[in-house]
Amino acid sequence: MSEQKKPFVVTDRRRFNAEGELRPDADPSPARGERESKPVEPVANAEPKLAAQPEGDEPEAPPPPTAEQNDQAKRAYEVTADRLDTAIRAANPGMDHPPAMSFDQLVQSVYLTSIMQLGGTAPEGQQPQVDILGARQSIDMLQVLKEKTQGNLSPEETRLLESALFELRMAFLEITQALARSAATRAPGGDAGRPMPPGPSIVR
Repeated sequence: MSEQKKPFVVTDRRRFNAEGELRPDADPSPARGERESKPVEPVANAEPKLAAQPEGDEPEAPPPPTAEQNDQAKRAYEVTADRLDTAIRAANPGMDHPPAMSFDQLVQSVYLTSIMQLGGTAPEGQQPQVDILGARQSIDMLQVLKEKTQGNLSPEETRLLESALFELRMAFLEITQALARSAATRAPGGDAGRPMPPGPSIVR
């Protein structure tokens, strides 16, 4: 037996007729667009949200450690450093105790680093490798050290720091001039026919 066919019914869900008047048989519930555009009522006693941080502003730095935290860290560091020295001397009998760090050693350490960056420690006969940007930063580091310690150094410490800065700046000028001459020689139209003297090569 074949199923009885049901009539096909079309329902007009439009709320307005062709003249723009509300249809008497229209659905009384608000239209979808009206429901979506309904303003949200403010919630009573609602806490305001924090304003977004403007772009480009640096985040706040964390609070500095307390005096007690600094003391604890210093004591723990000293105990660990002593144990390390003891272990090193035990593995190397007769080894002297490492000297305590001083301002002179700090200046000399940065000084030697700058000399290495300027190619001053290259073996004889080899072309020196120059880290010109690193050397500049090391020299500027000594300048910052000079400014921050002004008035707190002994005459000997002041003389050492000023001498180191003078020698490094003169070496920096000499190396940059040598690099400029080397670049001019390699440039088109330079003295291509002449043998190029050995000079430093830049690594940055």
